[in-house]
Amino acid sequence: MKKRLMDRLNKEWLFCDGGTGTVLQSMGLKGGELPETWNLLHPDRIERLYEGYLRAGCDIFNANTFGANRLKYPDGDDLERIVTAAVDIAKKARAAAGREDDAYIALDIGPTGKLIEPMGDLAFERAVELFAEVVRIGAAAGADLVLIETMTDSYEAKAAVLAAKENCSLPVFVTTTYDEKGKMLTGGSVDSTVALLEGLGVDALGVNCSLGPKEMIPIVKRITEVASIPVVVNPNAGLPRTENGQTVYDIGPEQFVSYMEEIADLGVQVLGGCCGTTPDYIRLLAKTIKKKPFRACAAKNRTVVTSFSQSVVIGERPVIVGERINPTGKKKLKKALEEGDLDYIANLALEEEEAGADILDVNVGIPDIDEPDMMEKVVRRLQEVTSVPLQIDTTNPEALERALRIYNGKAMVNSVNGKEEQIRTVMPIVRKYGGVLTGLCIDEAGIPQTPEGRVKVAEKIIDAAAGYGIQKKDLVIDGLAMTVSSDQESAKVALETVHQVRHGLGVNTILGVSNISFGLPQRNLLNMAFFTMAMQSGLSCAIINPNNEGMMAAWSSFMALTGTDAQCMHYIERYGNRDVLITGSGKKAKPALGADGLAADGKYDSGAAAAPGSAGGAAGAASGSGASGSGAGAAGNAASSGPDSLSYCIRKGLKAPAAQITQKKIADGEDPMDIINEELIPALNVVGDGFEKGTLFLPQLLMAAEASQSAFAVIRESMAGKPRKIKGRIILATVKGDIHDIGKNIVKVLLENYGYDVIDLGRDVPPETIVDTAVKEDIKLVGLSALMTTTVVSMEETIHLLREKKPDCRVVVGGAVMTQEYADKIGADAYGKDAMATVRYADSVFGE
Repeated sequence: MKKRLMDRLNKEWLFCDGGTGTVLQSMGLKGGELPETWNLLHPDRIERLYEGYLRAGCDIFNANTFGANRLKYPDGDDLERIVTAAVDIAKKARAAAGREDDAYIALDIGPTGKLIEPMGDLAFERAVELFAEVVRIGAAAGADLVLIETMTDSYEAKAAVLAAKENCSLPVFVTTTYDEKGKMLTGGSVDSTVALLEGLGVDALGVNCSLGPKEMIPIVKRITEVASIPVVVNPNAGLPRTENGQTVYDIGPEQFVSYMEEIADLGVQVLGGCCGTTPDYIRLLAKTIKKKPFRACAAKNRTVVTSFSQSVVIGERPVIVGERINPTGKKKLKKALEEGDLDYIANLALEEEEAGADILDVNVGIPDIDEPDMMEKVVRRLQEVTSVPLQIDTTNPEALERALRIYNGKAMVNSVNGKEEQIRTVMPIVRKYGGVLTGLCIDEAGIPQTPEGRVKVAEKIIDAAAGYGIQKKDLVIDGLAMTVSSDQESAKVALETVHQVRHGLGVNTILGVSNISFGLPQRNLLNMAFFTMAMQSGLSCAIINPNNEGMMAAWSSFMALTGTDAQCMHYIERYGNRDVLITGSGKKAKPALGADGLAADGKYDSGAAAAPGSAGGAAGAASGSGASGSGAGAAGNAASSGPDSLSYCIRKGLKAPAAQITQKKIADGEDPMDIINEELIPALNVVGDGFEKGTLFLPQLLMAAEASQSAFAVIRESMAGKPRKIKGRIILATVKGDIHDIGKNIVKVLLENYGYDVIDLGRDVPPETIVDTAVKEDIKLVGLSALMTTTVVSMEETIHLLREKKPDCRVVVGGAVMTQEYADKIGADAYGKDAMATVRYADSVFGE
């Protein structure tokens, strides 16, 4: 009888297969050939590939479908034939190896080769459709699980998981790819990616490709520290190089397995190999690791909210949830929502981020608005400009689902209550997409008047959530802060509820703090005191205005006084060099501030805002979570430019305002070249420096580039007919056999913004085309990109042909498989480890 994979997972060692391209190259796969076509052209060789790994001892082996999708195979029924053949051959090989009872066919799904909007041109739902088609074909053919691997973008990984979950009932494993700093291409971290994937309900997760086992050790260590589900590790056989036209790797089976023993000891459950590994590696791996005692994955009690790159751990310190993107009592925000002014909303988010918010509440509910449509638009826009995680705040189920579906991370959800109808409506949506769910202590009987009554409702919510598969760690209970002006017991009831829920039930808590003072004068005084009392009672999250100096002072002081702020460093950074005027301080008072940062006369008091960037970075440092403040403090001298400056708009990726400010500057008589040289390029340099230092990530880099493009477009229009200064002309191409153009497209955007004219030859470009164009156009620099090890041969061939036909042309190479050593080996002049490195090299070539 065949053993079920899920009965074995997390109970015994399981082993994956190794590399596909490496083995197929040894069988005759040429550089630039598409490996999946061999399912039809050479089924006997594909069967040998599978059988070799099965006889070596792997339990999970990949169908030869890694690059099979409609983008790569657009014609007719080719895709269905290729995927079906891959699975059919796998069944045949499994039978031949005598492994029908204990080996499992993985439908292997790799990246599309495109970036998803807004960074690229692939729509999120189109990505889901592309993966869904392959899943349906593979499941119908008889695959045993779906393995989504080599994902460099958490958003694309999410699209693939949704496609798998919505189109089959097979187990889903996901392995993503990181650089040596533990970052994905688009900025995802181990913590943010694990939280996202666990929230989506995958069965196992881990890491593969890009690195060798030695380089993977710190990444795997962090995965095992935060993951609550089984961990899969499939490294490359070290670093690649070429010998006699073939790609080879620098460590053999013995050294590979010695590192894998160390990895196994970290608490991994599934091990295998990726590029460069062969059946010899897997045979020795299985034989060695099976002698070790198996350790099951343990659940981690971590409440985590994430964006694409940032993680906020709730419970380690009081978390600030910014309340300003909520139209209640805010005329300007209501008007912005009515008019679809997304830039106004984006600016609110950026202000809250710089003031120190860890999470941003997003509520767009106003009368006579299409709330689901507006919620989706606002979430998309905010994801373009901020890396701070979001709290989706809505009572509209459709708005909630549309927001969670396109959200790139694990969101906070506000909210559910104890009413059965609400539970049945909200919890299934949160279970499907993942999230940290806020539970309000209200049920059919209304709001209980005692702490005990509210705790009972909390227990009801906790029990109901468990029934939907939502764990206690993914709940935050709102004990309800009601105004003391109508009931003076309300503050004590809320505080006691917080205490009992946090310390009695062991569940995190949240309050809308400023509700407590409604209808009373000098609200800020009450809010500050209540906030401090609530934190002392065990408040995990506070929904407040982070631009309100009094509230942030209370928070910073509490952090220092309780030792949460190590050595009081954040407090010193925030207040060491400035005076703070807070109503009631004994100094000359400013107008009293309300919960929304408004003075008594209804005008916003800009002086109440926290120093930009001061709270964000330090708050993350104090908690160790790295939450918020990602762009704060990274701007150098440009940081002094305010929200109305062109520099700010470029750095924050605000496209429309960047164009508007540029138009005004030109209308006011400013020289277009001065605008470029004194504002645009310096602002781009700030973002580029932040990207190189790891304080900013690819989405922010690309959004800044898009904002600068909008400004450049205005300048070009104003200079129509005038000669445009070009730094130089550069060819970019993805080499023959490789259809992945993510890296090339990113480099193109950056180079154009830095003043270069780019000839983009596209992807799958033969060496002769690249060389002929370089000769014809007298090009001084060519940039070559490759993602797959099997296509590096084409890259080397192109370089050799350039040396022969255009010896004065320099070559910079990049891509997931490239290293400095590899670039040197194939004769490149430079290795572009990322887009900014390529820009810097271009500047050196053209004497900038």
